Amino acid sequence: MLVSPAAYTKGMACAICQARRPRRHCPGVHGDICTICCGTEREVTVSCPLDCEYLRDARKHEKATPFDAENLPNRDIRVSEELLESNGELLEFLSHTLVTAAFETPGVVDSDLRDALAALIRTYRTLQTGIYYQSLPENALAAKIFRAVEDAVAEFRRQETDRLGMSRTRDADLLGLLVFLERLQLDRNNGRPRGRAFLDLLRGLQPESTDGASDSSPLVLP
Repeated sequence: MLVSPAAYTKGMACAICQARRPRRHCPGVHGDICTICCGTEREVTVSCPLDCEYLRDARKHEKATPFDAENLPNRDIRVSEELLESNGELLEFLSHTLVTAAFETPGVVDSDLRDALAALIRTYRTLQTGIYYQSLPENALAAKIFRAVEDAVAEFRRQETDRLGMSRTRDADLLGLLVFLERLQLDRNNGRPRGRAFLDLLRGLQPESTDGASDSSPLVLP
């Protein structure tokens, strides 16, 4: 059976643009794509697995979208080195909770984590006035993250009380740590609609995360 030139060309075309010759396999589209589409569509129209070798290589050279420090949200909340050092266990717990909830919720990207953190911060702000008002995000994926964090914090406090006879976790400290994570997300945000650079960072910082962990540095104050 003869194969037409058109059919041969189509079979050798990039799975995304259908024009250029493919140069690499893309696990995000389960097909072969060209290098240009890999660079332009990565985490834009393609949901890239975090262990993709090309995504991981791109992370090393990726420049985060710069943000204006003067226009940071929640600027009135001070996040000090002392706060982070004295609440290291809680910060690690919150990071682990975010990672776990994100991977248990298909489709979650960095912007969903951002929305969840913003809503949690609004909620803990109300607690500073002695009133509890749950500021649930309209974003359904962010709402699942929000609930997961709230439930996890309640369990953290319960276990703390069982162990120590009381809970030492203060709402003010939780608020400060959530603001820190929000700023870290803004610092790591690459501006791509399906970007997960922040999630990738948190995943790499988990103690049990050794297989395919991120090359990013430890948590630092942005």
